[in-house]
Amino acid sequence: MKNIVIEMPTVERCLATECAYNVNEDCHARAITVGNSLHAGCDTFFTGAEHTHAVRRTAGVGACKSKACEFNQDLECMADSITVAPQGKAVDCMTYTPR
Repeated sequence: MKNIVIEMPTVERCLATECAYNVNEDCHARAITVGNSLHAGCDTFFTGAEHTHAVRRTAGVGACKSKACEFNQDLECMADSITVAPQGKAVDCMTYTPR
């Protein structure tokens, strides 16, 4: 496997405890994708009976499709870090800030 080093914001905290990537309120996906033009949801979120075993890995924000967010620059997040949490029936980027 090739390793790629990319600077990206980290998922500082994830309160979507039912997500398969969540262990102890930390996201352990390699990278997440956030939103679309209407909603800043976590596109990587999914529920599963078993949670990831990759607990040493810290998730980053690989892409952001929420163009109306002030942190979105060329479809990438420029915040230092983000927080993800359930909002109603969705799981959203709580760092989202409208322009």
